Amino acid sequence: MALIDAPLGKSSDYPDSYDPQLLFPVARDENRRRIGLEDGRWPWFGEDLWQAWEISWLRPGGVPAVAWGEIRVPAASPAIIESKSLKLYLNSLNQTVFSSADQVRDVIVRDLSSASGASVAVDLHSVDEGARAIGRPEGFVLIDDEEPESVGYDYNPDSLTASGDVVSEKLCSHLLKSNCPVTGQPDWATVMIDYTGPAIDRAGLLQYIVSFRQKQDFHEHCVETLFTDLMARCKPERLSVCARYTRRGGLDINPWRSTEPEDAAGPRLIRQ
Repeated sequence: MALIDAPLGKSSDYPDSYDPQLLFPVARDENRRRIGLEDGRWPWFGEDLWQAWEISWLRPGGVPAVAWGEIRVPAASPAIIESKSLKLYLNSLNQTVFSSADQVRDVIVRDLSSASGASVAVDLHSVDEGARAIGRPEGFVLIDDEEPESVGYDYNPDSLTASGDVVSEKLCSHLLKSNCPVTGQPDWATVMIDYTGPAIDRAGLLQYIVSFRQKQDFHEHCVETLFTDLMARCKPERLSVCARYTRRGGLDINPWRSTEPEDAAGPRLIRQ
């Protein structure tokens, strides 16, 4: 399906009955070819962690139930799921009777796995279990007060450099902003970079992050661009990149890509 057919950027009637056909997959391949990667050969482990804050359904007696959910889509899946279509799909559960939260979870797992082409993991949580939010990930150094040589708002990786002794450090910035490629609406995020390798020039890194300010791309594609640019230009021995995006329409998307298989999504942040 072409992106022009997605519900994003269009007026949509909210569904009043369960409908898995609302899910709209977007193939990952085109973006990966655009950043120089061959089909099926990606230099990372990773996943897209979605936090869904507006999940509801009807219990057998007709009384509604509510929950929030964590949805993990493998980075190796053939497709991402367009965000508005996921919102519409989750809203299609609102007036549908399910026997239990486990049944709701199983249905969501089945439908999202079918749409993305890979096994998706879903955890539903009581709203009494709210995840604790923090302002900055523990151990990360904020680079937002660095002074780059110049500032530009058109994507440009040329300021990325690394040199000197091998170090291990964690850097973050609250200044990542990109724009939706369909609607042009701004997407805001904190980006976290954990690496071992020659020391990355922090002012140049900040200049690079700011250059995403007018870039039009999906959250997942921006993180994959960050990862591949850092690998190509700074040549770290180990690298993890995660962006924690702010919420829109009851959903936030938090992609991470890493040379290591361990979960690098990090905790929920204060803007989420």
